[in-house]
Amino acid sequence: MARSTFVYVTYIRTTPEKLWAALTDMEFMKQYWFGVYCESQWTAGSSWKMVYPDGRIADAGEILEAEPPRRLVIRWQHQSKPELKAEGASLCTMEMEPTGTAVKLCITHSIERETSKLIEAVSGGWPKILSNLKSLLESGATVLHDPYPKG
Repeated sequence: MARSTFVYVTYIRTTPEKLWAALTDMEFMKQYWFGVYCESQWTAGSSWKMVYPDGRIADAGEILEAEPPRRLVIRWQHQSKPELKAEGASLCTMEMEPTGTAVKLCITHSIERETSKLIEAVSGGWPKILSNLKSLLESGATVLHDPYPKG
């Protein structure tokens, strides 16, 4: 079967430990993810869910691998839009590698289907989320305040 994949790489001036904490701490996450947060024990085999600010479940799945502070693999299925849920589970791998005074963060998000609407959706979302994460860790403030800017 064909696979649709989105890859995003950024370098963040931080430590692997601070980046791992930023990726897994619910309250910190809300600051850069437009109020959205994820709930999990962050260990292999634990459940995982992404929650909208109004409490609705956006995505649900499980942690496949958790190797703090270098690798996190999550399998999840979208829950709120029927056309995205119908595509099945996707796989998101987050790899962190120290490089000088920064950490290279590589997000690889894939699904086992050609021409995925889910991958099209995340390819617009991940850059905004990760730009906010980078800015927040480096300067203490996010750069985007609305995931879907007006105009």
